[in-house]
Amino acid sequence: MVPRALWLLLCAGWAWGDGPLVVVGGGERPRVAMQRFVEWAGGPRARILVVPWASAEPVASYGGLSEDLEPLRPAAVEMAPLAPLDGEGRARFLTLLGQATGVFFGGGDQSRIMDVLADPGLLAAVRARHRAGAAFGGTSAGAAVTSRIMITGEGDFTTIDAARVVTREGLGLVPGVIVDQHFLKRSRQNRLFALVLAFPRELGVGIDEDAAILVREGMADVVGGPVMLVDGAERPGALVVRLVRPGGRFALPAR
Repeated sequence: MVPRALWLLLCAGWAWGDGPLVVVGGGERPRVAMQRFVEWAGGPRARILVVPWASAEPVASYGGLSEDLEPLRPAAVEMAPLAPLDGEGRARFLTLLGQATGVFFGGGDQSRIMDVLADPGLLAAVRARHRAGAAFGGTSAGAAVTSRIMITGEGDFTTIDAARVVTREGLGLVPGVIVDQHFLKRSRQNRLFALVLAFPRELGVGIDEDAAILVREGMADVVGGPVMLVDGAERPGALVVRLVRPGGRFALPAR
């Protein structure tokens, strides 16, 4: 039998065609991660749309992200209309999204993002923009929404029990992966272990604070800090846990 890790490496090259991703675990955003995001979005031609909907203070959230992005000299950094979106705000968001070569989701409460994207038209438009090749990024809550199975942050995490971990549908930009953030810093292993045991075909990716993964064509480079991989498919009924340090690389599940 081909080991899962080798199979993923063999499959990764042909399984991915969407835009690249920069997923930050929260805390300080590694400069190399933000540089790569702007580079992938087009460098000096990049038009960055910052989506601060997760934050209770969205203008401040946008300000912090723009301070990281503007020194990297993209063509434009713009803020998405504030939520909740009225008709004018919705139309403005769709216009900005269509022009954006990079979209970055800020931190806060990931459910706030998905509450806005409960609008099927908006959700479809965001996913389509990524499929069309735009670079996407997110930090903290903005990292959580990249999963299809999104951890909301609610539940009882004192035990390894998926029934006590509240989830909802996320953007699904990283197929076959459950992303968790602030991972080692906030001892979030239990909830990721529980979900991978319940959904063993999903690869758990726990990104620590000040760390990021840079995803392109099915491969993820780790920068800034460690990332924990939780695999429930390699050994049925058990979890295989690996720690990938900065400078390391791993394959993501093939679609």
